[in-house]
Amino acid sequence: MTGELGLYALILLLGTLPTYVWRFVGVLVAQRLDPDSEVLRWVRAVASALVSALVARIALVPPDLLNSTTLVDRWVALLAGVAAYYAARRNIGIGVAASVATLFAAQLLV
Repeated sequence: MTGELGLYALILLLGTLPTYVWRFVGVLVAQRLDPDSEVLRWVRAVASALVSALVARIALVPPDLLNSTTLVDRWVALLAGVAAYYAARRNIGIGVAASVATLFAAQLLV
């Protein structure tokens, strides 16, 4: 039993150590970066473009259970989420909650 426990501890250590090493390096490097630099502005733009593309793909070609909803319902929910996001001073949690609630409400009306 002790051997198995040691093996699980080793797996846990080897599984988490690489993640935390890179997080630590990221913290050290991030302290020296200027948040308004051209490189970080480019990184933010690329990250925003990737998220936007993913959201559009999910809305247009939905996976699994979301595929049973109509395109109109998905787009109305998306627009409601975007509107709530901006109305709540760019609060992502409010935007997501509004989008999900709108989609649920649209499904209940069917």
